[in-house]
Amino acid sequence: MDSRTEPAEQEPEIASGRPDTPARPPLARELLLVVGLFLVYKFGRQLANGHTAEAFRNAHRVWDAERFLRLPGEASVQDLLLSGDSLVHVANTYYATVHFPATLLFLVWLYVRRPRHYVWARRILAALTAAALALHLAFPLAPPRLLDAAHLVDTAQKYGPSVYAAEPATDSMANQFAAMPSLHFGWALMVAVGLIVATSSRWRWLWLLHPLLTLLVIVGTANHYWLDALAAAALLGVALAVIRPPRPVRSRIVRRSASATGPAPTVPPAPSAAPVLSASGADR
Repeated sequence: MDSRTEPAEQEPEIASGRPDTPARPPLARELLLVVGLFLVYKFGRQLANGHTAEAFRNAHRVWDAERFLRLPGEASVQDLLLSGDSLVHVANTYYATVHFPATLLFLVWLYVRRPRHYVWARRILAALTAAALALHLAFPLAPPRLLDAAHLVDTAQKYGPSVYAAEPATDSMANQFAAMPSLHFGWALMVAVGLIVATSSRWRWLWLLHPLLTLLVIVGTANHYWLDALAAAALLGVALAVIRPPRPVRSRIVRRSASATGPAPTVPPAPSAAPVLSASGADR
């Protein structure tokens, strides 16, 4: 049987370092879509403002649930940050400035280098954000920095910089009662997952340091409870299970059988050996 190999498709672009497909979505449409989703989220969060009493009741429930589950106290992380003014200032700056730019750079890089993964990641982030907005509306929650029972310091107000008004009721730019789930952590975790899936470097797992650092920051600055991060991770897990990542383009080996390429060529028989003669010349 004759067997030949032919490359049917190109090797996956993750290994080659080239963009994974020319099917890149139109840039103008994507910009409008991303900006539109962001505005819907920002205005949607404002709908949850004004539920102060309910937000604090839920905060006490979450705090008691964490103690019942024996989760580590948020104060243990904050104590580490408060060991130096510069450290807590860096944490506040990280909370205020890294969240949106890191996610935006992640989407831009995927759009340029991994368009198929960009579409997948954008859908995941949109689903995660929509689910978070629904939970923010259904379960308003005061952050631990506002909860007297937590005995935590509002590090942003004391050490700066802060992205929130000193009084939540007068904050017209952000809803401070939308602690659960933490999109700071949810988006950071998706950035890490997306880069791990879309790249092939053996160092890609280091991207998990981004959500880990984000987790320590959001808890240490008393902006979120541990359960806020767990809720975000759970929602992200559901989104990842429903919206599957694109399959890598693999090379296929096509084998052609003898029936497909025609009959096998006939091999002529080997010539027989010359007769051996005895010394008298007769055949033995």
